[in-house]
Amino acid sequence: MAKVITKSYKRKRTIQNILVHCLLAVLSFIWVFPILWVILTSFRAEPGSYIDTFFPKSYTFDNYIKLFTDTHIMNFPRMFMNTLIIAIFSCIVSTFFVLSVAYCMSRLRFKLRKPFMNIAMILGLFPGFMSMVAVYYILKAFGLSEGAMIRVALVLVYSAGSGMGFYIAKGFFDTIPKAIDEAAYIDGATKWQVFTRLTIPLSKPIIVYTILTAFLGPWLDFIFAKVICRANADYYTVAIGLWNMLTKEYIDVWYTRFAAGAVCVSIPIAILFIYLQRFYAEGMSGAVKG
Repeated sequence: MAKVITKSYKRKRTIQNILVHCLLAVLSFIWVFPILWVILTSFRAEPGSYIDTFFPKSYTFDNYIKLFTDTHIMNFPRMFMNTLIIAIFSCIVSTFFVLSVAYCMSRLRFKLRKPFMNIAMILGLFPGFMSMVAVYYILKAFGLSEGAMIRVALVLVYSAGSGMGFYIAKGFFDTIPKAIDEAAYIDGATKWQVFTRLTIPLSKPIIVYTILTAFLGPWLDFIFAKVICRANADYYTVAIGLWNMLTKEYIDVWYTRFAAGAVCVSIPIAILFIYLQRFYAEGMSGAVKG
């Protein structure tokens, strides 16, 4: 009787495993298919936006070469550098704001602390683009809507309100025992020293998460960049450039270059993730050992 039950259980588990793996295979295909299509299209030699085959009939690197050399219509290298500069500075400022506010909300107790947290949560429920018209006119009033100041304006837009998104980092800081802070205070450490020398080294996983999200926001944003840049093509970001490549005027010539641009845009994100992943692993292993 026990053998029959065991065989029935094994058979049931085998069927469940097969179904789960089939589902995962389907989901993986759905996820990988668009990526593979973009990569293949970026090497496609046939012009035009649509062809009747999934795999290109011939391959070429000209799409990448022309993307970075044919700059008289769309200057993709400049767009790429604009976006990279804006994303790096926004990432640094946003990460500092988020971690600082999260640490204050987690460790400090002061009047109106809970109302502030509630207001921050409510405001976070509204999409940011609802305020884009007001933000634009404020920036225009300060002279930040023309010329090189557009980069400064975009950094301010992406990072100024980032401290309101402190909830996830605060939740992580709450898991760090306060006894560590109290022991440091007894030894004469200041709150800033506790934050920089104790809390930050113990918080590598959440720092990695914060850096990635702070970089991805400006790197992929289209709405705010389009509103603030308007017709200033010299300060366009890659999102605006890729969008323009798909307009009716340029799509036939720039479609395969659009795919090449999409591949190039993903490279900095992949490099940043691969570089930060080791810090995430170190932080998790340190937390387990602690």
